[in-house]
Amino acid sequence: MSVTPRPGAVSVLTLSTIAFTLMFAVWLMFGILGIPIRDEFGLSDVQLSWLTAVAVLNGSIWRLPAGIITDRFGGRRVFAVMLLMAAVPTFLVSFAHDYGVLLVLAFFVGIAGNSFSAGVSWNNAWWPDARKGFALGVFGAGNVGASVTKLIGPALIAATAGSTYLGWIVGGWRLVPVLYAVLLVIMAVLVWLLAPRPDLLPGQGRSLCSQLRPLKHLRVWRFSMYYVVVFGAYVALSAWLPLYYVDNYGLDLAVAALLTASFIFPASLLRPLGGWFSDRFGARRVMYATFTVMLAVLFFLSLPSGHLVVQTVDGSATALPFTMPLAAFASLVFVLGCAMGVGKAAVYKHIPDYFPADVGSVGGLVGMLGGLGGFVLPPVFAYTLALTGLPTSTFAILFVLTAACAVWMHLTVWRMLHTHSPQLAGRLESGELAG
Repeated sequence: MSVTPRPGAVSVLTLSTIAFTLMFAVWLMFGILGIPIRDEFGLSDVQLSWLTAVAVLNGSIWRLPAGIITDRFGGRRVFAVMLLMAAVPTFLVSFAHDYGVLLVLAFFVGIAGNSFSAGVSWNNAWWPDARKGFALGVFGAGNVGASVTKLIGPALIAATAGSTYLGWIVGGWRLVPVLYAVLLVIMAVLVWLLAPRPDLLPGQGRSLCSQLRPLKHLRVWRFSMYYVVVFGAYVALSAWLPLYYVDNYGLDLAVAALLTASFIFPASLLRPLGGWFSDRFGARRVMYATFTVMLAVLFFLSLPSGHLVVQTVDGSATALPFTMPLAAFASLVFVLGCAMGVGKAAVYKHIPDYFPADVGSVGGLVGMLGGLGGFVLPPVFAYTLALTGLPTSTFAILFVLTAACAVWMHLTVWRMLHTHSPQLAGRLESGELAG
């Protein structure tokens, strides 16, 4: 099995990763812009959550066709077109003065999120099997783009508030979408000019039915649920945590953004390490470790602040007071990000192992459903908070979701071992056994 990348593979990985990082930053920019937008537009937390959610929705629903189209027409064309398509609504966000208009524009900005499945298909076509886990991990590290706005946004917003540039570009939060739109156009030109030609087209000549046929397998949907936990929850928390820090710990936006970045960075930058672990030890073992760490962390994060009231002979008394200090909370969230970063790569390592000829369609579906998890969860967080009044209900929801996926995976492994006999346990990682 060849381990040497073909000529042009490094260029594809470099260009796609930079482009994906930029588009991911655009896709989740409302996680930071949403707070000054909430103040200016007088929005409720539920309204603000929908602003983020619609962007995530449109960044998810097209991932399946994006992967298939990339296999057929090549990543160079798809990335260039997608960058330009995202630039237009991103630019227009700066001029929105109505919540309804802003909601529509946020939806169209979300097209940037579909770049993930396009990049997975593009890199899969160029990299050898023995290096795909690492290559897809490096590409997926573009998730770190979610930190870009959180790191530069607050300072840029504060420094330019009240200013006007070129006579028509307003400073403050409205300047950020304009800058992103310019960068998207520049990146589209670079991809078009620098990507290797001719591109590789693994799906060319295949019928759509043949590309979609693997989606009937239950394991594809199981992988999708794993990805909801490690990616959908990551997207949701990336948008939700700044608000959580501001409202529950009384932090200003800049500090809240910095602490959120401490979750996003490991959840993104450890993805290559997760790919390397998956190449070396097997994706299933890595998923076991991921779910174990996530469950332990989420258990403590889901504990509500408060105390027990104990009835004594002298009356009532308080016992077992509990509150989560900021340092402990931020540390646990950091560990959660580490587990998610490793787990995201492990999920995608399964796909070329089980479906080597259908990474575009299978990876697209897994990415689509994972992204839809990121769409559904922020409103669920907001409604659950409104219903219970417990900020930690966010993490209780994620604990239950993670536990369900861990149990499903373990039951699948148990069934596979008992169906095929214990002697075949070593073949689990090879993709030879059904699951």
